Amino acid sequence: MPGVQTERPQWKTDELVLFEEEVAKFFKRELTPHVEKWREQGRVDRWAWEKAGEQGILCMSMPEEYGGLGGNFAYEQIAIEQQIKQGVEGFGAPLHNTIVAPYILHYGTEEQKKRWLPKMATGELIGAIAMTEPGTGSDLQNVKTTALKEGNQYVVNGSKTFITNGQNANIIIVVAKTDPSEGAKGVSLMVVETDGADGFERGRNLKKLGNKAQDTSELFFNDVKIPTENLLGTDEGQGFFQLMEQLPQERQEIAVQAISATELAIDLTIDYVKERHAFGKPILAFQNTKFELAELKSKATMARVFVDYCTQQLIDGKLDATTASMSKYLVTELEGEVMDRCLQLFGGYGYMDEYPISRLFADARVQRIYGGTNEIMKLLISRSL
Repeated sequence: MPGVQTERPQWKTDELVLFEEEVAKFFKRELTPHVEKWREQGRVDRWAWEKAGEQGILCMSMPEEYGGLGGNFAYEQIAIEQQIKQGVEGFGAPLHNTIVAPYILHYGTEEQKKRWLPKMATGELIGAIAMTEPGTGSDLQNVKTTALKEGNQYVVNGSKTFITNGQNANIIIVVAKTDPSEGAKGVSLMVVETDGADGFERGRNLKKLGNKAQDTSELFFNDVKIPTENLLGTDEGQGFFQLMEQLPQERQEIAVQAISATELAIDLTIDYVKERHAFGKPILAFQNTKFELAELKSKATMARVFVDYCTQQLIDGKLDATTASMSKYLVTELEGEVMDRCLQLFGGYGYMDEYPISRLFADARVQRIYGGTNEIMKLLISRSL
C-alpha cells in the first residue's frame, strides 16, 4: 500500500523490525476483530490486556528484572504505530506503558518497583494516572485532591475527571496535595490500588466525540486510606517535579500517535481516490486531488522525520521539554489538518462512521488537548525564545 516513506531511523534496528512484524500479527489476529464490540461497550475487555502481557507488549521498556522486555522507547513507538495501523481502537496500553510504568520505575522505591511493575507487565494490573480535576485542567500545581497523613496511612479525598483507563484501572497514580499550603511544593504522587479500596468510586464512563472504545472516567476518592508506603518515592512534595520531568516522554508519545494516524489517513485516502470514480475517471486523476495529497504527503514526511529525531533524542536522554512540546504541538496540528482534508476527499462516505477516516477524524481532535493543550505547548516553547 502506498504511503509516506522515509529512510529507516537509526533507532529502528533489525531486531525491532522483527518485533514490529510480530506485534502487527498479534494486533490483527487477536484484538482487531473485537473493536466493534469494544466501541459499543465503551471499553476494552480485560482479557485483551492479559493477552498483550503474554505477548510481551506491556511494559516493554521496563527492565527484565521487573517483568519487562528491557527495551527502550523505540519498542513502545513500534507498538503504538502498529496498534493504530491495525485499527485497534481504545486499547490504553500506550498510557500504561509509557506514562504510568515509567513513573514507578524512575521514582518508586525498590520495593514499589518489585511490587507493581511485574503485575503491570502481565496485565494483572492496569495503570492510570489521575491528574485532571473538574476545575483545574492543565493547572496541576493547583489540584484540590488531598492526601493527608494520619499515622501510618494517608487519607485521600477529591475527584478526578477525563481519566484514561478509568474503568479498567486497578493501579492509579493520583496527583494530590500532601501539604495544601505549599502550592507546587505540596504536590505528591500517591499510588492507589483500587481492589478493595473503601471510599474509592468510579463515576461515569464518559461519552466522547471520538475514541469510543477507550474507557475515560470520573474517579472519586472519599476518605480512601492507603498505606504510607504508597507515596511514590520516599519524600513528600516531589510530585510536581516528577510530573514535569516525565512530561517530555508523554508528549512524544502523543506525537507518535499523531504521525501514525496521519500516515494511515493518507494511505487510506490514496487507496480510496484511486478506486472511486467521478465524471468517468478516478478522483486521483483530478489536479485538485493530486495537489491536495502531494501537499499532505510532503508535510507528513517532514513530520515523520522530526518525530523519529525526537525519539532518538529521547532514547539518548537528550529530549528537552521545549523540543518535546514542539513535537506534540506541530504533529497534532498537522494531524487535525490531514484528517479534515482527507475526509473531504472521501466526500459523503467520509462522514459515515463505518469508514475509518471518519473515526480517525473524531479520534484526532483530543490530541490537541490532552498531555497539555497546544496553547500550553506554545507557551512553553515561547519561554525558550
